[in-house]
Amino acid sequence: MKRQLLTLAALLGTLTLGVSTASAAGDPHWEQTGTAYTDTLGGGQGLASRADGSLLYRGPATIPLDLRIKGWNHVGDPDIARGYVFDAYQGPDTATSKMFAVTTPSGKRYEYVHRLNPGEKLNSSFATVSPDGQWLVSGEWGEQTRLQVFPAPLLNPATPQTGGDLKEAWQITLDKPVRDIQGCDFATDTRLLCASNDATGTLFPEIRPLLQVDLPRKLDGQPVTGSVKSLFALPQRSVCTGTFETEGVDYDVNSGTLRAEMIPPGVCAVATAVHSYRQVTD
Repeated sequence: MKRQLLTLAALLGTLTLGVSTASAAGDPHWEQTGTAYTDTLGGGQGLASRADGSLLYRGPATIPLDLRIKGWNHVGDPDIARGYVFDAYQGPDTATSKMFAVTTPSGKRYEYVHRLNPGEKLNSSFATVSPDGQWLVSGEWGEQTRLQVFPAPLLNPATPQTGGDLKEAWQITLDKPVRDIQGCDFATDTRLLCASNDATGTLFPEIRPLLQVDLPRKLDGQPVTGSVKSLFALPQRSVCTGTFETEGVDYDVNSGTLRAEMIPPGVCAVATAVHSYRQVTD
């Protein structure tokens, strides 16, 4: 499989280094530092960086059999906080709840089920935990003006310690709408980086943009409004033609590396591109 992926990587596109996003002179900007590839079935839904710098991937093939039997047939973009792995699961279109699974450093998994609120969409596209470990942020599909906030299972003492019900605590209201967010990750206490699959160009000039959400203060259990802006368009390069799909995003606070996934179209979709960036100042 690794040899096949390396061959596909050569076909899917040329390694791109030193590609910078637009910015004013002297302002920090993101510079692309490389592109890697991962098996889409095993890693095409999302990724998260461990403390040692290695990467955890999620895809359809990583869903445990016992969760599939329970109806959790989709896994989203994961996060790792203090050694705990947070996974976002959703069920079929008729589902009335979504689920967040938390795996402890010792390998014990607990399931936290959130019953949908009136008007809430069933999607559970991602999970990201605030740097202080107290709040879990997630989001819905389609056009939205909010992100959902839950007490972080296990890490927040307000949650049951062996799984159970998980109620929404409050929301991050967004100052402008976003569409089809596939993943978000905290870069700082007051900044989220989010990958959007929006290809319409109606909300932001960029197609499938990488978005930045700035908060006026760290999450503290009270409603807050986030300021949204588009940083740059995620790359869409492949020898195959058709529709690309943005997937997960990760920011490694130890290395300062931002990674975002893009699934290419057609038969090329067997390997997901993982684009890497570093923030630099001219």
